[in-house]
Amino acid sequence: MSEKSSNSSGSDEDVDPESGQPVELGGVLSKWTNYIHGWQDRWVVLKNNTLSYYKSEDEREYGCRGSLCLSKAIITPHEFDECRFDISVNDSVWYLRAEDPEHRHQWIDSIELHKAESGYGSESSLRRHGSMLSLTSAASGFSATSTSSKGHSLPEKLAEMETFRDILCRQVDTLQKYFDGCADGISKDEFQRDRVVEEDEDDFPTSTRPDGDCLYNNNGSKEKLFPPANPKGMNGIDFKGEAITFKATTAGILSTLSHCIELMVKREDSWQKRIDKELEKRRRVEDAYKSALSELKKKSHYGGPDYEEGPNSLINEDEFFDAVEAALDRQDKIEEQCQSDKVRIPRLTPVPPGDTYSTIGTHRFAKQVEEMVQNHMTYSLQDMGGDANWQLVVEEGEMKVYRREVEENGIVLDPLKATHAVKGVTGHELCHYFWDTDVRNDWETTIENFNVVETLSDNAVIVYQTHKRVWPASQRDVLYLSAIRKILATNENDPDTWLVCNFSVDHDNAQPTNRCIRAKINVAMICQTLVSPPEGNKEISRDNVLCKITYVANVNPGGWAPASVLRAVAKREYPKFLKRFTGYVQEKTSGKPILF
Repeated sequence: MSEKSSNSSGSDEDVDPESGQPVELGGVLSKWTNYIHGWQDRWVVLKNNTLSYYKSEDEREYGCRGSLCLSKAIITPHEFDECRFDISVNDSVWYLRAEDPEHRHQWIDSIELHKAESGYGSESSLRRHGSMLSLTSAASGFSATSTSSKGHSLPEKLAEMETFRDILCRQVDTLQKYFDGCADGISKDEFQRDRVVEEDEDDFPTSTRPDGDCLYNNNGSKEKLFPPANPKGMNGIDFKGEAITFKATTAGILSTLSHCIELMVKREDSWQKRIDKELEKRRRVEDAYKSALSELKKKSHYGGPDYEEGPNSLINEDEFFDAVEAALDRQDKIEEQCQSDKVRIPRLTPVPPGDTYSTIGTHRFAKQVEEMVQNHMTYSLQDMGGDANWQLVVEEGEMKVYRREVEENGIVLDPLKATHAVKGVTGHELCHYFWDTDVRNDWETTIENFNVVETLSDNAVIVYQTHKRVWPASQRDVLYLSAIRKILATNENDPDTWLVCNFSVDHDNAQPTNRCIRAKINVAMICQTLVSPPEGNKEISRDNVLCKITYVANVNPGGWAPASVLRAVAKREYPKFLKRFTGYVQEKTSGKPILF
């Protein structure tokens, strides 16, 4: 699960320099689907304030499988998982994981940028409310104290205030022009009067009227020497109309202000009631959430990734075990149903002669294979004896299962050893069917899929396989080398011995992914054939053959599954595996010639 493309537009910037809009972002993220399938890779596209996902990039033309509008989305980086982030819109929640923390940071920044530019609550979405009244309709109604009814909203009242302001500004400009004209006329009149008096003071004695408008000469005739000041445009002003308009406008302003205050008080009360309701609703939701969370913790199945395997899982050890056990029971029932419905078609699976498997390979892992074979032949066949470190955990007839408890950094590494005896089959037959990948799915029920990565020789292959997920445990995969070998006898009394060893290796064609946890294994199946002499001169039949099986397994499961759960599962599954596999081989070889 890697991010294949960080930006489908091909630009390294978060914002398009030409349009100023965030660019499209596309890539692979892991999306948590459900507790059965867990995390799955999905092609995720961020475009136009919408986050959409597709099953793969090639399926974009068929339409998305889901989308979220980011206007009201809440993006929450996970507290412990550095690659995970959650996106919630109302009741819809997407759990997503990036390839690494850097890619998570890139995705979160891009989503926040798209969200900010979506118009929700941004300045670009706000528009000034236009005036609801034209100047003409406003001026025609100023004889009343208020120009609007009580039912108008606050924006309409504010628009009226803008209209009144414009009218008052025009009136102030008109009066200012009048006062400026008056001041200019008086200044000119005084200047002319002073000049005439200075020039003719001695020659024309005059008498002045108290109002200063007219002068009389010595002959007693009246002569208007200084006409009254009459600034240009002064007579064109309707002072009575302007006064009425000014009075109506100011009254309208006062009335509208009073109405605005009343509306704001009512709105404040309304908002306070809404806030109280929201707080009460939030309190009830929080109480319901706590109650639901408490109920969920009492159940064995949970629907979110926070309850699956991990160091910070919300599910406790007992609930984890109950969930795993319930999932295994379901798988067993499904397998039983499949076996009863399946029509067995006999297939020809010839067993190669022993000489084919007795050779030592010349491939690059040959030395490592030989070391593994020698170690298993030296230590795995040793009797338990009085070794107190080994505990007998299962005993069913001829089958005994031992375990030695070993933990490292909280991970269970218990070595396991099982012994069994099966009549009617040889060690060669048992090891062949255990090693042959062509019949693997006939008896193995825990594998989801597998493939041969490389064939090293006739008796050695490299196999990659994924195991069925058992929720809440994470899915595991294994990459291992599997080799089959006939062990050459050192003396004539040694039983016919065969061995299959499987041990983990690395390969470029099967790199680990964060979809599965890569487990490490070192497993050996050692089979020794014991033959009892037949009576008289009868030929050896399957009744005379007994195979002694020694099965050893050293497994490092990785991950964070509780130790008690892993041990309980091993105690349950290993005996079932041995019985199922040996029963399968007995069925396949029944009635066929014995192959040593």
